Amino acid sequence: MLGLRSLQRATRTPAFRQMGARRGEATMGVGAKGTGAAQDNAFNRERAAVKAHAAATSDTWRKGSIYIVIPSLLIAAVNAWRLWDEHQEHMKHEPPLEERVEYPYMNIRTKSFPWGDGDKTLFWNDAVNHHKRDE
Repeated sequence: MLGLRSLQRATRTPAFRQMGARRGEATMGVGAKGTGAAQDNAFNRERAAVKAHAAATSDTWRKGSIYIVIPSLLIAAVNAWRLWDEHQEHMKHEPPLEERVEYPYMNIRTKSFPWGDGDKTLFWNDAVNHHKRDE
């Protein structure tokens, strides 16, 4: 008896009635008489307002991306390129890798790495890194 009453109450809810509606009526805004026109109610007015707001907001983001982000990225790229050139000019005056001083805190190895010859780290770069092994 309790199960039947709860089922009867559940079938009276708008969500349950909407599930039983023909496909497209609930999603396309078909009126009760089947005229095909959207009903003028609070939900449809709010939905139209949200669409208008989304259109205006997406235009703002598009303009911001074109007129702010892209020039900022170009300026940052030019700055990085300029700093790279300065760094390369500075590195020309450094002694070769083989002649540089190796301090005790550099390249500390407590055990060998499981790859290669066991001396080079995973991100080893022969053009930048150098390790003087104890002969």
